[in-house]
Amino acid sequence: GNAEFPDDLPASGDVISHISSSPSLNYGCKEDLNVTTLHNPSHLEAVNPVVSGYGRAKQMYLYDKNTDPGCALGDRLIGIQIHGDAAFSGQGVIMETLGLSNLPHFSLGGTIHVIINNQIGYTTPATNARSTLYTSDVGKLVNTPIIHVNGDYPEEVARAMRIAFEYRKLFRKDVIIDLVTFRRWGHNELDEPSFTQPQMYNIIRARESVPKVYERKMMESGVITDADAKQVHASFTKYLETELAASKDYTPKADHLKGKWSGLVMPTQTAPQPDTGVAKETLREVGERSVLVDQTFKVHPRLVKHHIQPRLKRLAEDLAIDWATAESLAFGSLLKQGYNIRLCGQDVGRGTFSQRHAMFVCQETENVFVPLNNISKTQGKIEVANSNLSELAVLGFEYGVSIQSPNVLPIWEAQFGDFNNTAQVITDTYISSGETKWLRQSGLVMLLPHGYDGAGPEHSSSRIERFLQLCNTPIDMSSNSVIQNPNMHVAIPTTPAQIFHLLRRQMIRNYRKPLIVAGPKTLLRLSAATSSLDDMAPGTSFSPILSDVLSKSSEKVTRVVFVAGKLYYDLVKAYAEQSSELTDKIAIVRLEEICPFPRDELASELERFPNVQEYVWFQEETMNAGAFTYVQPRIQSLLPNNNMLRYIGRAPLAAPVTGISNVFKAEQSRILQEVFTGI
Repeated sequence: GNAEFPDDLPASGDVISHISSSPSLNYGCKEDLNVTTLHNPSHLEAVNPVVSGYGRAKQMYLYDKNTDPGCALGDRLIGIQIHGDAAFSGQGVIMETLGLSNLPHFSLGGTIHVIINNQIGYTTPATNARSTLYTSDVGKLVNTPIIHVNGDYPEEVARAMRIAFEYRKLFRKDVIIDLVTFRRWGHNELDEPSFTQPQMYNIIRARESVPKVYERKMMESGVITDADAKQVHASFTKYLETELAASKDYTPKADHLKGKWSGLVMPTQTAPQPDTGVAKETLREVGERSVLVDQTFKVHPRLVKHHIQPRLKRLAEDLAIDWATAESLAFGSLLKQGYNIRLCGQDVGRGTFSQRHAMFVCQETENVFVPLNNISKTQGKIEVANSNLSELAVLGFEYGVSIQSPNVLPIWEAQFGDFNNTAQVITDTYISSGETKWLRQSGLVMLLPHGYDGAGPEHSSSRIERFLQLCNTPIDMSSNSVIQNPNMHVAIPTTPAQIFHLLRRQMIRNYRKPLIVAGPKTLLRLSAATSSLDDMAPGTSFSPILSDVLSKSSEKVTRVVFVAGKLYYDLVKAYAEQSSELTDKIAIVRLEEICPFPRDELASELERFPNVQEYVWFQEETMNAGAFTYVQPRIQSLLPNNNMLRYIGRAPLAAPVTGISNVFKAEQSRILQEVFTGI
């Protein structure tokens, strides 16, 4: 019942079946065998892709160290996953993880899967647990060899293990061991299993245990004597009792921020924004290199005309920078500083909206070229990992990458923001709470295209309200001394410079936190949503809010409108259509980062407007979605004279938004006009 961490560490801990250990075992060889077990939440099999991602990242780290130039994928590390029989055939993440096993950018040279086949799932018999003959049949999806072995025969189990290890070593592919055995006690050793399986447990209770049967066999064969057996029993029992007694006075030691993580810290409150600017000469060099290819490499002519040439022109003439260019500048500048980047997701090389083009495909050979990997000889590397059509396993894989090394910027981009729905287990049990439960920092970035543009219910919202609900920041922000130490950051940037600084901030600061970005769709090519190189130069950093720049006199302002995301640009367009008499009374403040809540920045901004009569939160999401329910009590606690925060936006709705174009346009027009009504 004691904590697994020292009392002075801010960790909530976890139940004993979820915590991990990383022992070094000696089997009489020259070197110890280092074993790392990962924390495992109760959501069955969710840890599997995390193990795969962690293992892949570890192997890439060994490559980078060049400790063995002849080292091939799978030589220095083996992934082993232990499964339950009912979960292996019942959980979809099994199929998704197996589907990654032989893919470029995801393989780790083969994983050994051991199914502890108790022939029951909680109280569910095999006849109700699967539609296949064997629980391991899902492995046939990727032609994985399956070894069935009877757990009653330890020597045959050992033989099966040797065969599995030899196969994996030779072919560098997954292999499954179906260890057919039984569970003597109930699900948690307290349940009464005969309530639901009386015949099965009549048989089990009549059987001797496997150790007793094997012990008798060895004595009958003359391998050991009765005295030998008793000595083994006594010795091991004494060992267990000694360790149990020692545990009562044991003081746990912190096992985080070791090795590669030793240069990082565990923050206790929100740190100041670091300077994430880069010299303009470096930005120009990186930007040019991001589209530079050999003349023999045939790039699609449309990309030359609409992507490469415009980028080079903007950089050479110091013109406005678009979103994709700013992202490339962030990537390239980090690579130049020696950091590695892993950009993963469906179609990330090109980008869902054909905006990124981090990789070019030769039109003659279909060879792939990644320009950002050719900036300098001493740079880090970017791995552009176009994934299969999986979210749960792929996001879990990227989380595994993120906890292995702090020197890799891992990014998972959804095709559309709401595609993260199918990976909710990873968000809940790992990304949002992994540091709180287990003291494991993660710098994972989730890029989630977000914005209501008439695409219908399923391609509009990244469900940002769900991420905000998982955030741990205080609600009452009235005190100047309120402390925020967020479990993750949630941002809705509206300019290319802001995403540039956000991405660089992930690596520049001396700790790691997950970053959730409700990213743009229409802003990717919006001429108004651009930045200059000066916005990314030394001395610049990310701004949690962007102050009002439209009102001519702060004294005249009577209504302050808070807004986030691309709706700001719609609002500015509508603002320009109003009379100056009306617009002089309105100030528009953008919240670029919702968590941690920009308390100090907002408080300073509010002081600019002494004559405000009304404060408004304006969003295009429905009232039961978006950021409103998160920001409402926090903003309201900052408002003077007990003012209330008024809501302008869509009414509550079960779906994210209507799918009827005419209705959508009418709603959008109505809420925009409401901002300028009643002043």
